[in-house]
Amino acid sequence: MEIEQAATNYLTAFAEEQSEKGYQVSYEPSGVDSRLALASCEQPLAVEFTGDPWRSTHPSLQVACEGIRPWRMFVTASVSINGPALVAARPLARGERITAEMVTTQSVVVNASRRGVLGTADHIQGMEVRRPINAGSVITPDLLTAPDAVERGDHVIITAKSGAFSVTSRGKALANASVGEQVLVQNLRSARTVRANVIAPGRVEIPM
Repeated sequence: MEIEQAATNYLTAFAEEQSEKGYQVSYEPSGVDSRLALASCEQPLAVEFTGDPWRSTHPSLQVACEGIRPWRMFVTASVSINGPALVAARPLARGERITAEMVTTQSVVVNASRRGVLGTADHIQGMEVRRPINAGSVITPDLLTAPDAVERGDHVIITAKSGAFSVTSRGKALANASVGEQVLVQNLRSARTVRANVIAPGRVEIPM
């Protein structure tokens, strides 16, 4: 049937594209009711995912005719994406800082996890474990958190920046915050309290 063939061709192209990135994709579109009466389409059918194939093993596809007598319908597909993911090499306790030795890479069904997976250790080293992780468990982004770059009471360097011009001063953090977050700091010279962006451990920045 034309609809099934269009869905199969689309899934084949998706599988080939992911194969170039190191993932193996197996797939099978669901059957279409042969009693379905749809107008014939004078141009190739348009197909696209309506569900995220990276977050579900049964994403839906929209098959549409965009011709003179347009129509659209939805087909469910069975899609399995196998690829590398980080798993815990040993039991990880809450609050531990991640190092390369704590994780290993295994091939898993990537899209079986609705929470996503992590492919390389480069970007998670130094992050903290939010809750205990069993050995062999897939490490998902929600299990990790960025450590605090500044803690309440820490002395920090405040950089006030405007274009290429900048002024630095010393301050004290009034709360805990990680890189990318905002924190209130007290300027030790003027005693003024300002809101600043944490840019690195012990360093904050405020726009002028």
